[in-house]
Amino acid sequence: MEDRRRPTALDVLRIPEYRNFITARFFYIMALRMVTTIVGWRIYEITHNPFAIGLIGLSEFLPAFCLALYAGHVIDKSDKRTLLLRTTAFYALCVAGLLALAFGPISNSLQHHWVQWLTYTIIFCTGVIRAFAGPALQAIIAQIVPKEKLPGAVTLNTSAFLFASVTGHATAGFLIAHTSYLVCFSVVALYVIIAWTFLFTLSPKKHFMTAGEQKTWDSIKEGLRFVFHTKEVLGALALDLFAVLFGGAVAMIPVYARDILKVGPIGFGWLNAADDIGSICMITAMALRPLHRRQGYILLYAVFGFGACIIVFGLSKWYLLSFLALLCSGMLDGISVVIRGTIVQVKTPDSMRGRVSSVNSMFINSSNELGQFESGVMARLLGVVPSVVFGGCMTILVVITTWFKAPTLRKLQY
Repeated sequence: MEDRRRPTALDVLRIPEYRNFITARFFYIMALRMVTTIVGWRIYEITHNPFAIGLIGLSEFLPAFCLALYAGHVIDKSDKRTLLLRTTAFYALCVAGLLALAFGPISNSLQHHWVQWLTYTIIFCTGVIRAFAGPALQAIIAQIVPKEKLPGAVTLNTSAFLFASVTGHATAGFLIAHTSYLVCFSVVALYVIIAWTFLFTLSPKKHFMTAGEQKTWDSIKEGLRFVFHTKEVLGALALDLFAVLFGGAVAMIPVYARDILKVGPIGFGWLNAADDIGSICMITAMALRPLHRRQGYILLYAVFGFGACIIVFGLSKWYLLSFLALLCSGMLDGISVVIRGTIVQVKTPDSMRGRVSSVNSMFINSSNELGQFESGVMARLLGVVPSVVFGGCMTILVVITTWFKAPTLRKLQY
């Protein structure tokens, strides 16, 4: 009898190579999130300065943003599996550097400002790695699953990303509270090794152009031209760019946890994870019941609500309300992530996935770090609470502007 059940995103898990890929990405993202949480807490513990947290974001943003377009060219002319194995190995070396700074004799022999600036240097190196690894992790999906399963693969990929984020943030908070920084970074190193092992099981992936086929700058311009001429892709990326840039309240969570809500490292870990928990709940629901129409309207409504949640978080003095505000912001952000990710995957030809994914990383992934820096600067100029409220208000303003200036995005349907 013919199987007439309604397809879901979970069907893609029947592909063994995709299962290995998603497992590798889970451990890799968990390691990244743990590093973000641990480093943010440690730097604020050393400096008691919100601006110092902003510098962490700037340290990672600069190389990731500046190298993104070149990285896209390299990804499209490289075997993506080999590139991911190399970048994961280099990330392991960066974790080893953080591990060394947490080692008692080394840490005790260095003054705090040396620990601070050496940490920034290592985070700068992780930004270089992310310029190549992030887009490669996105671009390789279409070489693992058939095109008709791409929407499900994107949804499940996003779910795994968010599960890893929650687990990473929460685990880091627990380890900070009950162990040493040495143990924290040792666990991170273990996760990176596991990720590399699963990536190694993937088969080599063909590339779509040779080194002599197209000059680097011509290749980069071709990728940019595609993005800027594909209005749906450009509109979705631009909207999310400004939402993430101005709505970067997460950067100030260490300050809220220590000085405003006074909840300690475990509460800090859960606040960090709240946004991702909300996203997981929403994306799981979307995996079982995908959006079939009016995705453009839904995207704009979701980002508007995200900005409102950031304002509530900024004004809150109660831990539960702050947690719920971040939880709701994550649910709305999850909708945005799935819609944007599906647009990029479905509308991008295979020969340009690396370059388009790199432009995507410039718009979205790097804006997280730039948003962290913006939050640190605004916190220094306005104070922590006004800076977060300002970010939420700017996010809402961006949505209102987009509603009237980008009717094609508002009417988008895939």
